Amino acid sequence: MRRSLQALQRYGQLLAHYLRAQWLWMLLLAFILCCTIGVQVITPLVASIFIDQAIAGAALSNLVWLAVLTMVLALLGQGLTIAETYVAEQVSWTATNALRADLVAHLLRLDAAFHTAHTPGELIERVDGDVATLARFFSRFVVSVLGNVLLLLGVIALLSYVDWRIGLVMSAFVGTAFLSILWIRAIATPSWTADRQANADFFGFLSEYLAGLQDIRSSGATEFVLRRCAEVMRSWLRIKRKAQMWGYGMTAISLGLFALGTVAAFAVSAVLFKTGMVTIGTVYLIFQCTNMLRQPTEQIRKEIQELQQADASIVRIEALLRKVPRVIDGPGRALPPGPLGVELDNVSFGYTEDAQILRNISVSLAPGRVLGIVGHTGSGKTTLTRLLMRFSDPLTGSVRLGGVDLRSVQLRAVRSRIALVTQEVQLFHASVRDNLTLFDERIPDEQICQVLDTLGLSSWLQELPAGLETHLFSEGVGLSAGQSQILACARVLLLDPDLVILDEASARLDPATDRLVHNALRQLLEGRTGIIVAHRLETIAYAHDVLVLEQGQVCEYGPRQLLASTPDSRFAQLLQVAEEVTR
Repeated sequence: MRRSLQALQRYGQLLAHYLRAQWLWMLLLAFILCCTIGVQVITPLVASIFIDQAIAGAALSNLVWLAVLTMVLALLGQGLTIAETYVAEQVSWTATNALRADLVAHLLRLDAAFHTAHTPGELIERVDGDVATLARFFSRFVVSVLGNVLLLLGVIALLSYVDWRIGLVMSAFVGTAFLSILWIRAIATPSWTADRQANADFFGFLSEYLAGLQDIRSSGATEFVLRRCAEVMRSWLRIKRKAQMWGYGMTAISLGLFALGTVAAFAVSAVLFKTGMVTIGTVYLIFQCTNMLRQPTEQIRKEIQELQQADASIVRIEALLRKVPRVIDGPGRALPPGPLGVELDNVSFGYTEDAQILRNISVSLAPGRVLGIVGHTGSGKTTLTRLLMRFSDPLTGSVRLGGVDLRSVQLRAVRSRIALVTQEVQLFHASVRDNLTLFDERIPDEQICQVLDTLGLSSWLQELPAGLETHLFSEGVGLSAGQSQILACARVLLLDPDLVILDEASARLDPATDRLVHNALRQLLEGRTGIIVAHRLETIAYAHDVLVLEQGQVCEYGPRQLLASTPDSRFAQLLQVAEEVTR
């Protein structure tokens, strides 16, 4: 009982939050539903009067008017059904889209550790699949359940008015059906929760392997992936079958009980008709009302069955929304204008405290200088740069830009002053302009063309069929890895940041394109603070300072030229090894 009350409280809070702004639409939906109920109750009553008057030999004009009234009520019922569907869909889409937007915004606030632990496919299923399950819950649940309960009460009242014995029999069957449905729902909800999770796991599996499609094909792992897919689907089938069987159980109980109820109603009607207590029109009315009782009960059963799925989705959505971001927005302290100095004061970081990636890092980079970060794979180079973007916060120590602790600055203010370029370039199925400006319409086309000309892409732009409005990935329009990287550099130039972070930005480029990009980046870094993460040491040839990381600790830090000219320095040894490899 307590669990049911908690569930009802959750439903009430969710409905109140997302339907409050649509109270006018909800009132209209309630009004339409009440009108529909009235039409449904009146229609068989008019038909029974028609039958009795026809048998009694009433005037033809009266029969015609009753027939016309019956047809008008039927057409009115259809019109109200169309109106109800339109209003319900309007409410549903508005509410679910608002919920989707809240979930996406919340996911964007969560830190990198959360996104590492959950696959994109699983999160897509949370945002789209779970929310889609709630569509009917938002649009019709409360109004439909209340409306059908009122219809049940109205029909039972009409049957009781005809004869109290028939009303009593049908009330008993309706009550028994509802108790059975509620009992099954309480047992079936965990099965639907497991089904939603299995659904999310499948989409997570699918997105993960589709993302690595080339590696799977090249390594001959296709059979393994297919076998793994079959295992995931078999596991999902077992869970799905169990959940569906509970749903079929609800249907079978409802239909079986009302079949017995119909037999009982006919038996009582036959006895009453034989004794002359009711007319043939009243028998028809009892028959129609008995069928009408089945419709709202079946509708409520469907709502409760869908509520089981909605319950599972609500639980999962609430669990997602309860995830607290580790990175909290700062109170709003301002960063100083101009190039930003970088300070890391005794910084240690790890996704868990017992597995630290960075240990006691202390670095100070003056504004306008360029820092090159080198070290073996896994030494913490990329992790260090992510702390500057506040994708994560250090476990101990502090990270400062321009002398200001990043925890005291709003996230938007931090990231608007920093540009990050990696070897993995994210391009969108949108126009060239939107890909370069990230959908910022305030940037003029002249500035975009000037940047592309600086990067040597003016001829490529002229070859595009619609210039800046050409959609990437449309027919005949593609980009090489080098061109994609140069477009990422163009984004940086358009952003005009005060701190530029290049994380293996030229690792995928051929030598000619690499030189072109480096020429552009050299112009970009003029008058700005820069950080370059690189395995290829020639990439940091124009860095002022060098930081050598090993096993998450500072192995060496100082001016590049000084370290390069010191034979026993770690950086000089790395340069010597790189030179021997290239020979």
